[in-house]
Amino acid sequence: MSDRERQRLDFLTVAGLSEAARAALPGDASTRRYERLTTPDGRSLMLMDQPAAAESRPCDPAWSPDRRQAEGWNAVARLSAGRIEAFAAVAAHLKALGLSAPEVVALDAEAGLAVLEDFGDALFARVIEDGADETPLYMAAIEALAVIHQSPTPEVLRGPGGDWPLLTYDQTALQGGADLFVEWMPRLKPELAFDDVAMADWRAAWAPVVERGATGATVMAHRDYHAENLIWLPDRDGAARVGMIDFQDAVRAHPSWDLHSLLQDARRDVPPALEAAALDHYFVLRPDVDRAAFMQDYAGLAALNEARILGIFARLIVRDAKPRYAAFMPRMWTHLERNLRQPGLETVADWFARHVPPEARR
Repeated sequence: MSDRERQRLDFLTVAGLSEAARAALPGDASTRRYERLTTPDGRSLMLMDQPAAAESRPCDPAWSPDRRQAEGWNAVARLSAGRIEAFAAVAAHLKALGLSAPEVVALDAEAGLAVLEDFGDALFARVIEDGADETPLYMAAIEALAVIHQSPTPEVLRGPGGDWPLLTYDQTALQGGADLFVEWMPRLKPELAFDDVAMADWRAAWAPVVERGATGATVMAHRDYHAENLIWLPDRDGAARVGMIDFQDAVRAHPSWDLHSLLQDARRDVPPALEAAALDHYFVLRPDVDRAAFMQDYAGLAALNEARILGIFARLIVRDAKPRYAAFMPRMWTHLERNLRQPGLETVADWFARHVPPEARR
């Protein structure tokens, strides 16, 4: 038996769950693992297992951009490094807003272990695949975002595992994300090569988008808000029908961030008519928002995020030997190219026209 398994067993014993049946769930692109626990009386719970030592340190709020670069990717991007206390603090904030985040049943933040309420398997993506009308699900997801965006955004989140700072998705994080494209795409597609001039032009092209994204960072963003991380809870009311998971990397960000993550999904096609209707619904719920300015930021930050995700997929394929992510790349290219046709992104579009030929965009 491994030391980690012994730690899990000890944790479950202390939590009064030593007799629960355990079933491992499929993994994702992270260092977390999950097990479904079934107690002798039939109750279903989730074991979240995220050893802190599996990743580099999260960002200290006081670190400079140079210090963040030296500390590693989690600090650059302001990721939580999988810290259980981050998950617990974000969950507590969402629940305080009347939204659906899993109840934390037991927690050992130092060990990186938690037992959570089990929302079941009705992921939006699976429910829609099984024939459900996707429109009510997406509209409810928009309503949940509106609740978050209309609520005060705290500097520090309070949770059962301790306080957690809600850091801003700032220039360093935004540009660092975009730079994954120029770092990893040439490793996947050797026909691409970006010299120092191209790199300087890349950062200059994105600078206005990065500036607007950082300046407009006013709300808590889930940061990975899409149909594989939302669970349909039809027995609840209103926005609480949207069960949220995988939100431990939440940051203070531009309110468009979770919108384009949801509506320009890497993993499934969202019909343009549904995207338009969902955006209409958002602006009805937030009538004081300047729609024209918001939509310029929406297109710019969506394009940046799509470049970031293409870089992440390239890294997963090349470095981590996960070729399945290649199947998602054409969809992201489609999203990116559509956004690059929007006003304000001419310089970025010109960069792609000069440096990434059409045959490399697939």
